[in-house]
Amino acid sequence: MSVIIPAVFLLLALFVVFSAIKIVPQGREFTVERFGRYTRTLKPGMTLLTPFVEAIGRKVNMMEQVLAVAQQEVITKDNVSVQVDAIVFIQIIDAANAVYRVDNLMYAIGQLAQTNLRTVVGSMDLDDVLSQRESINTRLLTAIDQATEPWGVKATRIEIKDLFPPPDITNAMTRQMKAERERRAVITEAEGEKQAAITRAEGAKQSTVLQAEGGREAAFRAAEGRERSAQAEATATKMVSDAIEAGSVNALNYFIAQKYVEAFGQLAQSNQQRTVIVPADMANLVGSLAGIGALIRAGQDQPPARPATPPPPAARPPAGS
Repeated sequence: MSVIIPAVFLLLALFVVFSAIKIVPQGREFTVERFGRYTRTLKPGMTLLTPFVEAIGRKVNMMEQVLAVAQQEVITKDNVSVQVDAIVFIQIIDAANAVYRVDNLMYAIGQLAQTNLRTVVGSMDLDDVLSQRESINTRLLTAIDQATEPWGVKATRIEIKDLFPPPDITNAMTRQMKAERERRAVITEAEGEKQAAITRAEGAKQSTVLQAEGGREAAFRAAEGRERSAQAEATATKMVSDAIEAGSVNALNYFIAQKYVEAFGQLAQSNQQRTVIVPADMANLVGSLAGIGALIRAGQDQPPARPATPPPPAARPPAGS
């Protein structure tokens, strides 16, 4: 009997000690209740409680959690029925508020997400719902975050998971997309043809300008050639005129014979001329040319003429004769 009583007291002491020591794992928080009333929140680690007075109330998961929002049918602003669901990322910030201010936290957040999703999607047209998912996510996140703030919960992110329009609307959208792509293809082809036509017109314009500049340069060169030829002709004519004025008939004969031969050469080279008629006085022309050559050679061989000495003055008769 004396041995049993100390053993009972030892076991009771061990039970009290182990019931007073509490270890909170990482990512969790425990609430402490004293006679059923919340007193404090235990953070991760080891803590001592008052035996028979304090006890663990709720064990709260403080890590970020994913909550699936059930699929539901929503009617858009333009009276189109769509099937939509979503996922919500939440994290408990205040453990006491999360367990003592709302009953069944996850169910409450799910119902809140469904009602807000129905409200946001129902206020938009179908085209906006399909093209502005990011805007819908932002509006839902703002609404749910404000509603869950008193519960000690932070909504970190909301994403629309699936959105299914009716089959007839889907077929109409497919046809519309195909028609839009065909329209863009036609516009792109027309733009390409337009650019090609503009490029060809620019090329023709530049070609015309270059041809005009080339023609102007050629005309300028031809005019310059005619001017120089005219100057040479004028110089030759002046030289012949000076020679005639000086009394030399050979220069005139040479000039006439040269023009005669040039005219006859042009007559012989004409494409329309089938028969060349030789003038009757061609032999005389040849003779004139030969005579001119002889005169030139004679003038070259003959020494230059000396100036004639004036005759002596005649003797005057004596006076009185």
